Amino acid sequence: MPKIDEFLHELIAKGGSDLHLCSTLPPKIRVHGQLEALPVPPISPDEMTVILKEIAPPAKWEWFLKNLDQDFAYEIKDTARFRVNYMNNHFGPGAVLRIIPTHIQTIDELHLPPVLREVCDYVSGLVLVTGPTGSGKSTTLAAMIDYINETRSKHIITIEDPIEFVHPNKKSIIVQREVGSDTEAFGIALRGAMRADPDIILVGEMRDLETMNLALTCASMGMLVFATLHTNNAPKTVDRIIDTFPAEQQPQIRAMLAQSLKAVISQLLCRTVDGHGRIATHEILLYHEALPSTIRDGQIANIRSIIEQSSGRGMKTMDNDLMRLYREGRISATEAYMKATVKSDFEPLLAKEKAI
Repeated sequence: MPKIDEFLHELIAKGGSDLHLCSTLPPKIRVHGQLEALPVPPISPDEMTVILKEIAPPAKWEWFLKNLDQDFAYEIKDTARFRVNYMNNHFGPGAVLRIIPTHIQTIDELHLPPVLREVCDYVSGLVLVTGPTGSGKSTTLAAMIDYINETRSKHIITIEDPIEFVHPNKKSIIVQREVGSDTEAFGIALRGAMRADPDIILVGEMRDLETMNLALTCASMGMLVFATLHTNNAPKTVDRIIDTFPAEQQPQIRAMLAQSLKAVISQLLCRTVDGHGRIATHEILLYHEALPSTIRDGQIANIRSIIEQSSGRGMKTMDNDLMRLYREGRISATEAYMKATVKSDFEPLLAKEKAI
């Protein structure tokens, strides 16, 4: 058994999410958002090299030695899959492995907003799932794709780096392509997907201008495109996409985004009151008749008003959802304050909590 499997079994046993390996330090795992060291001696750079090489495919290892960075997926059979990132730092080689459950949880099991089923039924357009690293974007997207797979007969192409959740074919045909193994880059795979008669395309991450442009093009051509971005709310998501492009291209991108954007689902994970778990909070923007002109005219701040005025349709701001979780006793005032956008709304709650 590879040495790293010992650490990964400990990670699973403690209900953790990530294994952190850094030369000269003992292994650490993240449990409910907090890092804790395993009872293992510090790992030397030479020993770390042996540990990492043991599970890396030869071609991936050669790439890592040359480029000092590498991403791939690793699986312990019948246990779990892991998203792996190798990197080099001041102390030597290191890695972070994130657990990917073998079971794809449903929308109900994840307690996601029911309106996401409506989003899954869209025929075309761009749907963005956003949030910081480790906020559960991939898990949410997997649940949405699984819902489509269970209920509709569609041709779905996913482009990921690496493939995380492996979807069995149910009602739909799902073709999963991994950057590096099945295609050279997101852009090349997206161009190929346009000619493969897809109904739905999932882009693991819109990392650069080319990927964003091609994703918008696919959405404007009548496909339903799911993608992720590392932004915390709907207005920042729209700004991020537009600001990625040179100034002379931005009017055209605003027009394309206004035409194709159908939903933004922003997600954060909060520590529960008891400190023994985490719970997701969401901001949801759905298509509204005022949204296209708001984007075209650059009045991005008005998106907040659109969400607040349409709560009956299932839209909600992150701050309102944080307030709901606080009032239900599921998160603390401190946690709500730290995650809030308008922190002044939560200051009275913070003061009340400190007074207790």
